Amino acid sequence: MLVNMKEMLEKAKAGHYGVSFFNAVNMEMAKAVIEMAEEMKAPVIVGTAEILLPAMELKHVSKYLIPMAKEASVPVAVHYDHGLTFDRCMEALDLGFTSIMYDCSTLSYEDNLSKVAEMVRICHEKNVTVEGELGHVGDNAGSGKLENPSDYYTDPDLALDFVQKTGIDALAVAVGNAHGDYAFPPKLDFDRIRIISEKTGIPLVLHGGSGLSNSDFETAVKLGICKINIFTDIDKAGKRGIENGLKAGAKTMMELMPYETDAMKEVVREKISLFGSSGKA
Repeated sequence: MLVNMKEMLEKAKAGHYGVSFFNAVNMEMAKAVIEMAEEMKAPVIVGTAEILLPAMELKHVSKYLIPMAKEASVPVAVHYDHGLTFDRCMEALDLGFTSIMYDCSTLSYEDNLSKVAEMVRICHEKNVTVEGELGHVGDNAGSGKLENPSDYYTDPDLALDFVQKTGIDALAVAVGNAHGDYAFPPKLDFDRIRIISEKTGIPLVLHGGSGLSNSDFETAVKLGICKINIFTDIDKAGKRGIENGLKAGAKTMMELMPYETDAMKEVVREKISLFGSSGKA
């Protein structure tokens, strides 16, 4: 069933478990995520991000994700992640996405607040949830890499002000996490997660989830993280599946697809189990 994130994440916060968000830039990814969520009776979030649109355009993503979510036997939110431009966020809204992340985290605090507050006003009129980001989650490599990541950590007092003035439904926090592969083991600021969760009272989101240890995830979820974003792990799993298929003698895409999907389903199974959302649909 197609839903937005509000009730899903509020239940997760009350029940002290996390809901997985997987970017699904093709049908095989979407199939792996939704079929495993149904098997485990778990709520799940699927979608794409603005940076991933070169792999599959937004209008095409909507054509397979939204019907699949509607037909699913478990709650599925379709989320547009890291929307960097107002126009693209509006496109996702018009296409039927049920949740929008408007990422203005690289702007000044005042601009971030005002732009996200306007997005909340627009989206809430259509029963669509909004995720904002305060602080900035950089990349482990590439143009988004930060020299001193701690300078961009989420400030708990500003977080409270931001939540109150924007009306967002979920807050992405910068607490030592980063997008992509971790070159070195990350050190999450768990005290910061706890304080932000207690001050704001809303579901928190952890970006850059691929590569964190099981212990990191479990502790973060206990302290208030309710949505965890995963892409690198499932992306790599699909590649491994194709490699395994080739080794097994598959000679066509039709023969390779089950290997790809099955490998990704195992990652989805692991994350749903680890985050504690199995059986929570």
